[in-house]
Amino acid sequence: MATATRTAAPTLIGSVQRALRLLESAGSHPDGAPAKQLAREAGLPLPTAYHLLRTLAHEGYLRRERGVFVLGDAAENLGHGRGLQNRRSKIADSIGHWRDTIGAPVYFALYHEGEIDLVAVADSPSAPAVNEWADFRETAHAHAIGQCLLSQLDDESRRDHLDRHPVRPLTSHTVPDRNALLKRLGSLRRMEPVVARQEYALGTLCAAVPVTAGTTAATVAISLPLDQQQRLLPAAEWLRREIGCMLSAFAFSISI
Repeated sequence: MATATRTAAPTLIGSVQRALRLLESAGSHPDGAPAKQLAREAGLPLPTAYHLLRTLAHEGYLRRERGVFVLGDAAENLGHGRGLQNRRSKIADSIGHWRDTIGAPVYFALYHEGEIDLVAVADSPSAPAVNEWADFRETAHAHAIGQCLLSQLDDESRRDHLDRHPVRPLTSHTVPDRNALLKRLGSLRRMEPVVARQEYALGTLCAAVPVTAGTTAATVAISLPLDQQQRLLPAAEWLRREIGCMLSAFAFSISI
């Protein structure tokens, strides 16, 4: 007769469990609660609760204000991290859907703390993303993603970026100099797709649609090989309409 396999019970740390119960209790009181109330709700002796509350406050998970305990920055950051992960997942789902609909790689990027941040890319074996042979952050002048983001900045921020990342030729089609780039950016209309033809890489075209929500510059872009150039503008216009229809739902991405 076979002997049943016994699953080993997990090793639990009692002090961690008690601390978590205190955090859960504190989180249920937006305006805070005193130690006695938290101890009672967590089912802990008051001396034990005091010791754990002091430790949690020291580590930043709780904060004591006017005799009550409220959640601290460290606890809030845990929730923010989960929210950030959810938002990135939603971005990936959205651009993955657009990739499948358009049949081209789709990129989502934003301008964060003075730099180009390529947040997500959705491509496929049949429609691969552009090979980043030159750092996207340093070559904003040469691709539609960067030009679209720079066009959304104020004049001072735009010039500051170009001071740190000067215009330089990557191909024979790259915008020739800083003045030409600034003139081009200044001529763009609001929500107009930005198109770059072989400026970053020969044989590659790209178009970027500005995403206007909040104060952060963001863009969704596509790229296509040169022999499919007739598809670029219709696809960019479709993408612009799609973003416009779901802008309120897509605004989650701006807070990253």
